[in-house]
Amino acid sequence: MIPNLTGEEIEKRSFEIIDREAGDHGFDALTWPVVRRMIHASADFSILPRLLFLNNPIRAGIRALKAGAPIVTDSTMLKSGLSLARLQKIHPIYAKDNIFCNIADPEVSRQAKKARQPRSIFNMRSLKNKISGGIVCIGNAPTALLEVCRLAQEEKILPALLIAMPVGFVNILEAKEAALTLPIPLILMKGRRGGTTFAVAALNGIAVQALASGEGIS
Repeated sequence: MIPNLTGEEIEKRSFEIIDREAGDHGFDALTWPVVRRMIHASADFSILPRLLFLNNPIRAGIRALKAGAPIVTDSTMLKSGLSLARLQKIHPIYAKDNIFCNIADPEVSRQAKKARQPRSIFNMRSLKNKISGGIVCIGNAPTALLEVCRLAQEEKILPALLIAMPVGFVNILEAKEAALTLPIPLILMKGRRGGTTFAVAALNGIAVQALASGEGIS
């Protein structure tokens, strides 16, 4: 036991342990703090070989946050996990009502029942004007990711950053393979694994990087 540590001291010591145990992880100086937060949130080093960072997603995320880009999530749990106080320090536009998730909206539910399809599809479809140029963070539903891929491929609606970490057994590999074909900044966890914890940690980590980066990110 190490008594009488503040929260900040615990986090600092945790990061030191992660740095030491991760060893030569191969991530660059901009990406590693985001990965480290994902490990910190889960105590799981096995995610290291599963993570893909394509088309400069950290820089893209920093630019998008500094511009006040919309944030779209696939679950209210993910939305609740984002640090609103941190986001507001990056851009004052961020508030509870402009981080978007319509999964509980009655109209989304009505459309899903009528079509006999998951609500996650219609959540993303209802927010396509926010997805265009926004940050899409998926930590639950493969069907949400498939709909984002469809919007990108068929309607040319492209997010500034896609965090693709759904979890599951049905259509999960197909959804992630579809995401890999998109010409956009992407953070993806390969295989069946994923979850809200990882997706939240990734976006919160990018927010920390945005606050630390100052000006001049390109």
